[in-house]
Amino acid sequence: MQPFRFAHLSDPHLPLEPDRPKGLEWLSKRTLSYQSWQRKRRHAHTPAMLAAILADIRTQRVDHWAVTGDIANISLPGEFRRGAEWLRNLGAARDVSYVPGNHDAMVPVPFADGLGLWADYMTGDGQGAVAFPYLRQRGPVAFIGANSGVPTAPLLAQGHLGREQMQRLGDMLADAGRRGLFRVLMVHHPVADGVVSSRKGLTDRRDLRDLLSRTGAELLLHGHAHVANLSMVKGPLGPIPSLTAPSASAIGYRHDMPARWHLVTVDTDGPDWRVQVEVRGVERRDAPVTALGGWSLRLPAMP
Repeated sequence: MQPFRFAHLSDPHLPLEPDRPKGLEWLSKRTLSYQSWQRKRRHAHTPAMLAAILADIRTQRVDHWAVTGDIANISLPGEFRRGAEWLRNLGAARDVSYVPGNHDAMVPVPFADGLGLWADYMTGDGQGAVAFPYLRQRGPVAFIGANSGVPTAPLLAQGHLGREQMQRLGDMLADAGRRGLFRVLMVHHPVADGVVSSRKGLTDRRDLRDLLSRTGAELLLHGHAHVANLSMVKGPLGPIPSLTAPSASAIGYRHDMPARWHLVTVDTDGPDWRVQVEVRGVERRDAPVTALGGWSLRLPAMP
């Protein structure tokens, strides 16, 4: 089998300017988040850092891009329009898979003016419209995207999948396993405990972990935490790696972790999967993007 290489990045948080809430838009959760952007986050995320990360990804000649949420900051219509342009600049829709984050779903936005503008990057194989979860087979890999982005009350950043999405996800994971695919589950909020606080957590993560313990998956990809983390989740054949990436535009402002991304190579090792993860990013704001470490994993294939 030809090794399959893909990039995992998350939380690009494109610049909010020149947008700002107008009129009745101030009467929502956007107000507090806009103040947070002005006070801190506009200093913590820069286009220059994001451009450096993207340039490094392009030098690696990856086969696919997996982006786990939060292009937007406060879900203004202008953010979705600029986000659509940003996604097009990454590559063709078949080469880029996206799942929404909590900032993409901060408040309800009409689909045509919001997530619908990114539909081409969230539509599964054979689907005529966006439906979560979706599945896209690329080479030996099944990219399975679930949507945990839901509007929440002020001061909360929780995610939720819900029963219907969970049921479809179970069927999708089981079918992909029977077909011998390397299953990559993308969901913005981390699945393992302890990565983020309960205020920011996936509310039904225990249900998802229970599902994964029965159906399995080969790799979980997340964002949201703005830190790098590798956890393990119980699967039917052994632990499932659960990989969280920090923001791809972060400069390391104050105590934040600076930008990183993951170069994942999937290959076979006899009857099993061999997975190599190279962590690439910066150690500080003025440093070049380089390899920061990594690991190799041997994962059992579904019988």
